Amino acid sequence: MFKNISERITKLVVGLFICSVGIIMTINSNLGMQPWDVLHRGISQKFGITIGTASIIVAALTMLAGLLLGNNIGWGTVCNIILVGFFMDFLLYTGWIPLGTGIVSGLILLIGGLIVMSFGMVVYMDSALGSGPRDGLMVCLQKKTGKTENVVKVTMDVAALAAGVLLGGQVGIGTVISAIGLGYAIKIVFKLCHFDGTRVENRYIVDDIKFIKGVASDKIR
Repeated sequence: MFKNISERITKLVVGLFICSVGIIMTINSNLGMQPWDVLHRGISQKFGITIGTASIIVAALTMLAGLLLGNNIGWGTVCNIILVGFFMDFLLYTGWIPLGTGIVSGLILLIGGLIVMSFGMVVYMDSALGSGPRDGLMVCLQKKTGKTENVVKVTMDVAALAAGVLLGGQVGIGTVISAIGLGYAIKIVFKLCHFDGTRVENRYIVDDIKFIKGVASDKIR
């Protein structure tokens, strides 16, 4: 049991780190950030905090919105919120990922970043410890509105982008490429990895609470 849990936690952390590498690659492309990173950068500049801290705040608020709409969260959801922001700041601080100095190098970083992010998603989603906060909110909004996944995702991305622009976040051709290309990158990488996210049976925090209650009840008896 404990070996299985440790393997899942390792997958989760490694996957989130890989996702963070991909995110920073797209940021360092200098061609324009992804819609949600435009929001993170806008908040970062407006309030004088790091982009990673802004990411944590936005993710936490997104998770809270999902909870209010009836979404279940897992420990992986909580780790997603904290670790991605932490890893983003760490990678930016160390400067391990180069900056794009032109169109060619920028496109390599941008497209490579989308692919790396997609691979990271395969790894962390395979841990089955809960979806990311945005994915959870998207599913809840789908159920509440009856709209398709694509419509809800685009609406959320546009809202994040608009808020980010108002706060001073940077937009460029890379923003458009990211918004359109990430979905394709995910499909390609998931297919190459023979991974189907819809078949993942996540374990949620509420499941652990029920398990602990069950164990406690057995001991009392």
